[in-house]
Amino acid sequence: MSKPMTKTQLVAALAEEMGSDKKSAGAALDAIGALVTREVANGGAVTLPGIGKIFCRARPERQVRNPATGESMTKPADKAVKVTIAKALKDSVNS
Repeated sequence: MSKPMTKTQLVAALAEEMGSDKKSAGAALDAIGALVTREVANGGAVTLPGIGKIFCRARPERQVRNPATGESMTKPADKAVKVTIAKALKDSVNS
């Protein structure tokens, strides 16, 4: 398995793909990140075409176990960010 792409590498590849400079590519990447964060935090969902859907799902209060002590305790309700991968991306990886 190869190492994940760093933000610097992603910005450079995005700039090359866009035919733009790294500064504007970095600004575009930061803007997308901020937009997704804001939308999901407010309970919405964002679909990135060809990549997937990012959304927030509420999890109910539940019983969990502390693995160190074996003690059961109640974990309060919280939210979890979920990503559903697009079929096109799954198909391209598996072909």
